[in-house]
Amino acid sequence: MSYRWWSCCRTTTGRQRSVNEDAYLSLDEQGLWLVADGMGGHARGDVASRLIVEAFEGLVRPPSLDAFAQEVRARLALANQRMREEARRAGSDQLMGSTVVAFLTYKREWLCLWAGDSRAYLLRDGRLTQITRDHSVAEELVQRGELRREEAASHPSANRITRAVGTQDQLVVDQYRSVLRDGDAVLLCSDGLNKEVGDDEVATILDDYDCDEASRELVELTLERGARDNVTVAVIRFEATTGFGDHRPDDTAVNHGFTQQIRLAPAPARSTRAGARHECLSERV
Repeated sequence: MSYRWWSCCRTTTGRQRSVNEDAYLSLDEQGLWLVADGMGGHARGDVASRLIVEAFEGLVRPPSLDAFAQEVRARLALANQRMREEARRAGSDQLMGSTVVAFLTYKREWLCLWAGDSRAYLLRDGRLTQITRDHSVAEELVQRGELRREEAASHPSANRITRAVGTQDQLVVDQYRSVLRDGDAVLLCSDGLNKEVGDDEVATILDDYDCDEASRELVELTLERGARDNVTVAVIRFEATTGFGDHRPDDTAVNHGFTQQIRLAPAPARSTRAGARHECLSERV
């Protein structure tokens, strides 16, 4: 079975911020999408998120999902190293950091990597599932049963991140792996979206619109509600082109995947030639 896909990415500074510290990467030909959110309150968050995107310059699609994931992890480790070096050169006591969520696909498999509270969602058969789990103080309290899920967004620690690129010498990312099904839609987003738009609304928009329209509706809805933070979204839709589509019995659902914590050592820079772009819409608003 093979798949084709369409994607659209949009970002906005929002109504209250003067600088957009978000960044996104859309490499449709290679099957890789990424959203990064420079950490507010830290030095030069816009530079931090941009360093993540720049670390993927010249990426060529590897020959397997495992090799692809290894390459993405190596480039995130490189971005982590560059942020640490940049912060030391600046001579500031403040850290430079950025959250990151990356989604990559190879044939009928996919894998998500993340650090921080930028999120990935899967819409399948009208049901929205959050793939990622926030690396935040509030989420840790929820997991320990000390805070109810509905209270997490308004908790004083809601914006306190426990993990991000650039904040430690050794980067730790989580990963989740599963397989595609015909009609799947994936959303990557910075937390600026979650602050204004609920999961039910996200599900309805992803279910009702194509990539271009869905990404536009999500961003415009945040702006209508005041967009207190930068907002970035990446919407990807998948369609089976051969075989039996979503009727294959071994098409495992997302909750049959696994989450794995990966520790990343700093990696040397590598030079590779750039691939072509494919079926991609990218727009800044």
